[in-house]
Amino acid sequence: MTQYDKIVPPVDGASITIKNGELNVPDNPIIPFIRGDGIGIDIWPATQRVIDAAVQKAYGGEKCIAWFKVYAGDEAVEKYGPNQYLPQDTLKAVQEYLVAIKGPLTTPVGGGIRSLNVTLRQVLDLYACVRPVRWFRGVPSPVTHPERMNIVIFRENTEDVYAGIEWQQGTPEVKMVIDFINNTMKKKVREDSGIGIKPISVFGSKRLARKAIKHAISEGRKSVTFMHKGNIMKFTEGAFKDWGYQLALEEFRDYVITEAELWDEARAADGVTPITKPGAFAHLRDDKPAGNPGSRIVIKDRIADSMFQQILTRADEYEVVCTPNLNGDYISDAAAAQVGGLGMAPGANIGDYIGFFEATHGTAPKYAGKDMVNPGSLMLSGVMMLTYLGWREAANLVETGIERTIEAKVVTYDLHRLMEGATKVSCSGYADAVIKNM
Repeated sequence: MTQYDKIVPPVDGASITIKNGELNVPDNPIIPFIRGDGIGIDIWPATQRVIDAAVQKAYGGEKCIAWFKVYAGDEAVEKYGPNQYLPQDTLKAVQEYLVAIKGPLTTPVGGGIRSLNVTLRQVLDLYACVRPVRWFRGVPSPVTHPERMNIVIFRENTEDVYAGIEWQQGTPEVKMVIDFINNTMKKKVREDSGIGIKPISVFGSKRLARKAIKHAISEGRKSVTFMHKGNIMKFTEGAFKDWGYQLALEEFRDYVITEAELWDEARAADGVTPITKPGAFAHLRDDKPAGNPGSRIVIKDRIADSMFQQILTRADEYEVVCTPNLNGDYISDAAAAQVGGLGMAPGANIGDYIGFFEATHGTAPKYAGKDMVNPGSLMLSGVMMLTYLGWREAANLVETGIERTIEAKVVTYDLHRLMEGATKVSCSGYADAVIKNM
């Protein structure tokens, strides 16, 4: 058993294990949790109560979670000492117990860790940032048809500009890089530039595509879209798209069909010579429908700037989106804005087996301890966690409770100010209402 410095695992729980390449979840799994900084002090207790109530209602006491408190952020510094924002205890606990959940964390000011969230993803190799985005009836939205948005975004977590490989303008190191680029590689970079490197690998791209396609298969999704800027960055984002298609056809041929192949079918039916090439017919999509995919998952791709337009005008045509890191950061928030904002947007960082679920918003320290903010993001991340455990009955209860509460116009201040005739409740009061409405 793992030895810890300042934390003790609960004695009334059991470890999640891996059996035949799958998670083996006991009826009383030990789940590490990080309360989070700022409003974590409010939204975590509310979320924990809702998750526990759903598990109790769904399984009548046959299943329960043994919560294991671990530390990161400001709370970790209080317990472990100066600059101990991410103790080894916490990393070891997540590695041992495989599934964890956390509130929002503050990025330390000054040197050391660039970002706690990025560090967690890289150290634990949580290469897929998974963000489901859907609308709950009654949530105010800036778009006319928010119900058309129901996508899951798979954002690569470890590469792209988030790899953090960069050199500051004016330093000897950046001068060496610029000299190499200009003199050896015969490119032209201005001498007064800062430099960042954007690595995108075959390995990283294919494992993300694999996870996205497996999700589409298991959840009955109809399409997977590679979002990229490959028309400009041909050897990074363009390659990401190409490797995604390769993976889909090499490993999932019985389950998928490319959009280009669908267009070939349509053209062949009209007596036109087919031209099978990924993305070849994307610009013709308004002219006539492509062929019939049947039960096959359609694999397609979209240029990033076009994708931002299309999630506004054609949101219902996208179900699973697979994208490099920076694109995924942007598109996740843009999609969430259509369905109520980050307060209604859950998220998870997932590796081969470890699943780390999280609130997707910031710490909002000015509201900390006031029991007023919306805990929806963390509650919905709890839904993702329960689903990951295979406890779908409990997950469905939380979603039902949230939707019924919002439909009854019982909401926290952020939604109250946007809704006519709503009843404003506290963070804890919102949790009470969600439990009542399960």
